[in-house]
Amino acid sequence: MTVKKMVLLILKTLGILLGIIVLYVAAGYFLPFIEVSTKDDGQKKEIPIYIYTNGVHTDIVMPVKNDLHDWSTKIPFVNTKSKETDYRFVGIGWGDKGFYLDTPTWADLKFSTAFKAAFWLSESAMHCTYYKEMKEGEDCKKIMISRNQYKNLVKFVDEKFDKDTSGNYILVPTDAVYGNNDAFYDARGKYSFLDTCNTWANNALKAAGQKAAWWTPSDYGIFLHYK
Repeated sequence: MTVKKMVLLILKTLGILLGIIVLYVAAGYFLPFIEVSTKDDGQKKEIPIYIYTNGVHTDIVMPVKNDLHDWSTKIPFVNTKSKETDYRFVGIGWGDKGFYLDTPTWADLKFSTAFKAAFWLSESAMHCTYYKEMKEGEDCKKIMISRNQYKNLVKFVDEKFDKDTSGNYILVPTDAVYGNNDAFYDARGKYSFLDTCNTWANNALKAAGQKAAWWTPSDYGIFLHYK
């Protein structure tokens, strides 16, 4: 191969990569504006849930315990550093294990972590965080849902956890937690630039019959429907 042909091949490859990046950025910005509407089941909206973002990941926050489900039986308080038992809510998010453990904020992002996460090259994890109270704001929105909608949400979230032969969630043994009230568990599925932590949270809202973006890779695409 001549030098000229090699240069042309490199330029063509770079052009294709740039085109993919531009297309992805455009899709990530515009597609979230296509709203999936709420599916009203006609039941009383009596159970509070929240969508909460730390600026990177979106979590679905639910009551720790009610007559429909008790998350503390699968996500034991003892697995947190605090081991306190008076938490009222639990936030759950799905994502790339390396991204979760190594990138609590955008400032901590490494190229190797982002590359592996984007191209299906690492495992996934569930991040579970307990809260004693929730405060609404730009980063946290409250949604009231029905009992049937909550059952569907619980089913959707539960199915993303990897489980042992006894059906228990598998704790990730690590000190890379974000605080005294959280823990990581193994999860099913592969993270990618097409299926992100925020895509999963958006799909969780769809499963619960709530407003959501048609597709979104970012928290922005979720929260724009809850302003």
